[in-house]
Amino acid sequence: MVVKFPNETGTPQHPHGGLVFTSPRTLPAAGALLGSALLAVPVAAHATAAPDAAPAAPAAAPAVAAATGLDDPAKKEIAMKIVSSAENSSLDWKAQYKYIEDIGDGRGYTAGIIGFCSGTGDMLDLVEYYTQVKPGNVLAGYLPALREVDGSDSHAGLDPHFTGDWAKAAQDAEFRRAQDHERDRVYFNPSVKQGKSDGLGVLGQFIYYDAIVMHGDGGDPTSFRNIRKRALAKAKPPSQGGNETAYLNAFLDARVWAMKQEEAHSDTSRVDTAQRVFLGKGNLNLNTPLDWKVYGDSFHIG
Repeated sequence: MVVKFPNETGTPQHPHGGLVFTSPRTLPAAGALLGSALLAVPVAAHATAAPDAAPAAPAAAPAVAAATGLDDPAKKEIAMKIVSSAENSSLDWKAQYKYIEDIGDGRGYTAGIIGFCSGTGDMLDLVEYYTQVKPGNVLAGYLPALREVDGSDSHAGLDPHFTGDWAKAAQDAEFRRAQDHERDRVYFNPSVKQGKSDGLGVLGQFIYYDAIVMHGDGGDPTSFRNIRKRALAKAKPPSQGGNETAYLNAFLDARVWAMKQEEAHSDTSRVDTAQRVFLGKGNLNLNTPLDWKVYGDSFHIG
């Protein structure tokens, strides 16, 4: 299902009923978008010798495994599936690289795994990146047109072959990697970084990711940063000495408020019957098995 991001001017989002999502295009680069990452401090073990014993050779400190985050490959795959359950009514998120259509929301063509849009600039960014890594690709010739239609719903210079060429490009592993790259650069990596900085576990990092996927991180009141700001006014995150569950409930309350500001997002089941279910069970690490519902559909990850 396509769930459109509001842009920074508060453009209404599109109702469910297509494929995936899109984003505002004035987002900062991932490294500057959000707060600094939480620093992990290793803990060393110390052995104490008996008073009269000969000094022992220093023991090597045991390796301390880093806490699992949403960026762990297995957890990231779970995140992609949960988001796809809401956006696509399917756990098969990899089937969406080839998707493209105009869903009539004023943003031109919507395409790919996160709904890159010809009218919001993120499709342009993607094709520019793809062309950097693979010059002369099947979409490179559309760059002038994508620059012209940015900010509008126009298809000028794109029709009649752009949709077919997008599908052809999706057969190229380099283009699929380019889509992954842009998803991670703009949404996944910044949300995980902020989650870790706030002292959140895997579930909290996912809750941040799902929010930035839908709302973007622009300056409007319903953007990710302002949802987080509303939550911080109600509860402290673990990094500030707060209770993780209490803080995440405050964040989800703020998220539901933001969703209800848009008719397209008035169905809040992706929070109510998915994320709150995991939180209510105390599953802060998003451990499987997972069972949830979105828009009445049931899903399971074993």
